[in-house]
Amino acid sequence: MTKLEAIIQPSRFDSVRQGLMQMGVDGMTVSEVRGHGRQKGHTETYHGHEYHVDLLPKIKIEIVVDDKLVDSVVEAIAKNASTGRIGDGKIFLSKIDEVIRIRNLERGVTAL
Repeated sequence: MTKLEAIIQPSRFDSVRQGLMQMGVDGMTVSEVRGHGRQKGHTETYHGHEYHVDLLPKIKIEIVVDDKLVDSVVEAIAKNASTGRIGDGKIFLSKIDEVIRIRNLERGVTAL
């Protein structure tokens, strides 16, 4: 099993979620996060004063999938999250040794 963590633009979340649901991925954890990469934030003006916004709003999606689905899930996220501009985000992959469903103690892929 593999855990995918995708950091994407908030405006692309609905598109990514629909793409994942269409391929049968329905379990995910979604968090509103803040951060920056190469973007390094931007400057805004509020009531005549300029200030620098260092940490930009992003959406973090966490999904654990069977190893057979990893490439197609990565492709779906990348396709639906991409705008072609800096700040589109990143996908991180990690190996998962075990999953246990708390309700009935199922283990492995069946617990997903």
